[in-house]
Amino acid sequence: MPFHVRDPEADAMLRSYAEEKRVGITDAIKLAVTRAREADESAKAEKLAKIDAILAEVDALPRTGLKADKAFFDDLSGD
Repeated sequence: MPFHVRDPEADAMLRSYAEEKRVGITDAIKLAVTRAREADESAKAEKLAKIDAILAEVDALPRTGLKADKAFFDDLSGD
């Protein structure tokens, strides 16, 4: 299946990348997409780790045993 890049800048970037990596255009596309997906997954994993750390910190806070003041929070939300 042919692949045509209509954007001249994107085409030049792809050809330059393929030349740098010493691979064909198809392999350059595969490589670039694979690396982009790996970077996305890595970023997602980092964010989840940060969220988990925050949740662990909140869970470690001592419980006061006090109940929330429903009337106060209802007033805040306009109910």
